[in-house]
Amino acid sequence: MVLLLREADVAALVTIDEVIDIVESGFREYAAGRAVNRPRQRVQVEGATLHVMAAGIPGWGVLGLKSYAVTRQGRRFFALLYSAETGDLLAMMEADTLGRLRTGAASAVATRYLARAEAGTVGIIGTGWQARTQLEAIARVRPVALVQAYSRTPQRREAFAAEMVQVLGAEVVAVDSAEEAVAGADIVVTMTTAREPVLLGRWLRPGIHVNAAGANAADRRELDAEAVVRADRIVVDSREQAMVESGDLQVPVREGRLSWERVAELGAVVAGDAPGRQGDQEVTLFKSLGIALEDVALMHLVYKRAKEAGRGEEIG
Repeated sequence: MVLLLREADVAALVTIDEVIDIVESGFREYAAGRAVNRPRQRVQVEGATLHVMAAGIPGWGVLGLKSYAVTRQGRRFFALLYSAETGDLLAMMEADTLGRLRTGAASAVATRYLARAEAGTVGIIGTGWQARTQLEAIARVRPVALVQAYSRTPQRREAFAAEMVQVLGAEVVAVDSAEEAVAGADIVVTMTTAREPVLLGRWLRPGIHVNAAGANAADRRELDAEAVVRADRIVVDSREQAMVESGDLQVPVREGRLSWERVAELGAVVAGDAPGRQGDQEVTLFKSLGIALEDVALMHLVYKRAKEAGRGEEIG
């Protein structure tokens, strides 16, 4: 029997701390060569794009994929989890909540290794559907006391600030520009659909950490080239995927200002095979693309929790 899990099931079955831990464990498996990740593939037709991404963690006994279709009417996310031993389909999940949780968790894992220990002020550019879990997760690994939030729409940033005050129990203020969001921040998050940079290198002060988590296509950029080359340490979730999808990194590479050899993978940092932050004055950058490894790690945890709780609908 296949277990069908809805968005509400996913949200109810795991805590943000558990998601951070399982995503970090997945990266550790990946660094040790005990997991396989395949970059996202896209099928484009007029008015719609289908995105498909897959990974396997054989030591955990699972393989999985996530697919989502984006049209003018919106987007829908679904995930499939298989047994690596029998090939049986174990679960089907609605995967919007799953995606938001794992993306926030990946930023939290990067922040744990790359941000200064006392980092307490966060600037966030973009207050859309992925922004909340970014802040929730980061606040679990650093003592966040102040958030400066910017989006292009004043009403949205004001509403987001009011909501996140309640969620975080910290001071959250809406600001009038991206530069103001970055001013004085220890950690900066970009979570936008921008095609042109929204974060400029000249705004970055020594010691800052950046989680660039919005753009995942070669024709989209959240960072200008100066913001990238100013980073003393550049980390991605998957270098293979970044070489295909990351406009933020591809532009300075084409300009001869960056080499891929300078770019480490988060799994290597987690495993101690590549250095994290080495000093309080370093500028660090995590370019998050969102990889299937994160999805499958979380799907595995959600499935286990569902079986334990007797939650979900069995379909045959």
